[in-house]
Amino acid sequence: MAITIKKIVLGPVGTNCYIFQNEDSKEAVVFDPGDRGDKVYEYLSEKEYAPVAVILTHGHFDHITGVPELLRLSKDNGFSPLLYASEDEKELLKDPVLNCSGTAMSYDGGISLDADVWLKDDEILEIAGLKIKCIKTPGHTEGSMSFFMEDNRMLVCGDTVFEGSVGRTDLPTGSDAELQRSISGKIMKLPEFTYILPGHGPETTIRDEMQYNPWFR
Repeated sequence: MAITIKKIVLGPVGTNCYIFQNEDSKEAVVFDPGDRGDKVYEYLSEKEYAPVAVILTHGHFDHITGVPELLRLSKDNGFSPLLYASEDEKELLKDPVLNCSGTAMSYDGGISLDADVWLKDDEILEIAGLKIKCIKTPGHTEGSMSFFMEDNRMLVCGDTVFEGSVGRTDLPTGSDAELQRSISGKIMKLPEFTYILPGHGPETTIRDEMQYNPWFR
């Protein structure tokens, strides 16, 4: 089974949207369509991938703005992707003030989302040939979640970790202390050669972050 990954950088703050593609089944899993759901769907359509899941690392506007349009276009064209998010992100996803979509962008009324599947810590998903472990990593937001694919040596972590840095904690439900616990208690315990696919900026590895990131101490 061949899994390929496409990164599309979206929106005004350069959010990384990752598309995991099963080249055998032509199924695709989309992580964090942060803007331009039409652009994401256009790519999937051109490459003839079937969107089967949309997974959110957290609920900030720059990671969810493309969700409604991507789901609408998918359903209009005969697909039924499910929306997945952490059960601890329910309030933030539903509230345009908390998720900043009502204040940080020009979007009529803001964005309010309700996932089809609410995820628990340590839950295992099997989608499109991927085995995905859901790891609760609060700090950037209370319901931030990272997704570990051990077979592929990949961690999609949203804004929990960046190359040499971490996500901000001064927005609603953020916490420095929780973020430090998530890094030391969860992320640093993963294999050091795991590739980190962050919500913004370049990819990195746990090994590199343990050497250079001051939060990995």
